[in-house]
Amino acid sequence: MRAACVLNWLWGVLFLSLAGCSLGESEYLGGNLNGVNHTSAAINYFKVNGYGGPNISPHGYGGGMCCVMLPREWRPGLMMKVEWETDPDPYAKSPPLGTDEFRKFMVKHKANYEHHTAIVPLPPYEQGLCALEVHFLPCHQVKVTTACWGYGSPKNPIKEPLEMKEPAECPK
Repeated sequence: MRAACVLNWLWGVLFLSLAGCSLGESEYLGGNLNGVNHTSAAINYFKVNGYGGPNISPHGYGGGMCCVMLPREWRPGLMMKVEWETDPDPYAKSPPLGTDEFRKFMVKHKANYEHHTAIVPLPPYEQGLCALEVHFLPCHQVKVTTACWGYGSPKNPIKEPLEMKEPAECPK
């Protein structure tokens, strides 16, 4: 009799654990977070809605960072908060690593880092999110896409050239 109670209890636990798995799909999808830097400044790091992305060299690519979460179904009005830090002089000549001169240099160099924030619309996407690709443009402008084709593909909707120059004056 006692064995039957234990067996019934085990079946009950198994049933409840399986029932928990069938509560439906998550409201969010996870995708890779990629970046394309169209500027001459280095991107030290970036975040989208709090999810961290990689550093990106000037006029370069970075990505494959997992993961950014987006709603399973796109709806009008979805906005993304993009935050990033730039190094406007990424190729500055520095003293040898590990020296006092290098540490002093880095204190001065880091004082020139810039922090930026942009709120950008998330373009429509179909189910089956591939990735979120963030494009950093001159004048601290940002565009995002969820296209399944990487930058440079004819099917990618962002067509700005990789090596863009900063204008003498940015529009307000």
